[in-house]
Amino acid sequence: MEIRRVTADGAQLYSADQLTSLPPDGGVLWVDVPQWDAAAAAVLTERFGIHPRAAEDCARRNPVPKVHVYPGHVFIVLHGPEKGPHGHIHYLELDQFVGADWVVTVHGPLNPAVPLDAALAETRAVARRLESGRLHPTSAAELSFAIISALGGRLRDQLSTMTEEVWQLERRVTGGDEGDPEHFLEQMFAVRHGLLAIWTMATLSCEVVGRMATLGLWQDGGGLLLDAEDQFRRLSRMAEGQREYLQGVIEFFQARTNTKMTIAAERLAVIAAVTLPITALSSVLGMNVIVSTSTHVVAVVVLLAVMAAMSAALLFWSRRKGWW
Repeated sequence: MEIRRVTADGAQLYSADQLTSLPPDGGVLWVDVPQWDAAAAAVLTERFGIHPRAAEDCARRNPVPKVHVYPGHVFIVLHGPEKGPHGHIHYLELDQFVGADWVVTVHGPLNPAVPLDAALAETRAVARRLESGRLHPTSAAELSFAIISALGGRLRDQLSTMTEEVWQLERRVTGGDEGDPEHFLEQMFAVRHGLLAIWTMATLSCEVVGRMATLGLWQDGGGLLLDAEDQFRRLSRMAEGQREYLQGVIEFFQARTNTKMTIAAERLAVIAAVTLPITALSSVLGMNVIVSTSTHVVAVVVLLAVMAAMSAALLFWSRRKGWW
């Protein structure tokens, strides 16, 4: 785990052995736990008085974001996206314990397919801002808000990447360069699934932060909660807008494909209508006109003329019906 004390002079790192002996000399104490285990649970529960139920929640995956208020601290669960293969979107869980002058962040549990560096992106970004002096939180609420905003940044970056993919797909559809239609349709649905995942995360995060504002948490930073809620709400709307736009592209592609299939089916029906009477006539009369010992030339000519007349009549009739 990484331990920092943030004061007006900057952020100072400490070792895990120093955690229990750190004096409360002001500032904000931040503990970042990459992977939750029994040892981390024991140390943090003893040092910060973390509620046992919240500690249990850190040990397992939480499918939806949530906020719980315990004596002395607030437990927050949020999720961020990480793109996987074949259009899959990993839900990266980021838990926070926010006390009066301390913050504990916990990552995971993680899918084995997700590298640890991907899960640590938000906290490392905040740590870099602290070390460079660009971030000066004076309370645990401000530090927690910075971490939540970094999570919103991940959502925004993923949304930007998928928006570029939407543009590429739209250009291919309007340009008629779709390649294999089945594979192309799978690509479009994979991007739509990614946008749906981002919309879900942003919407649920907005509700959780809104609930925190309703509960009146962070009395010294209530405006921060409104700001975070507004961030997630706008991300949700942008993701929904891109998803609707992509759905329009998909419907455009499907309509054009269905039109091509309908035209092809009509032409095949015309061909079948033209050839079916000829096939029936030839199958009935052929054995009686052409035999193995001799050929009735006049009968063959008459038969061919009748076939040609039937075909011409059917073609003329289908043309007047507008079938081709």
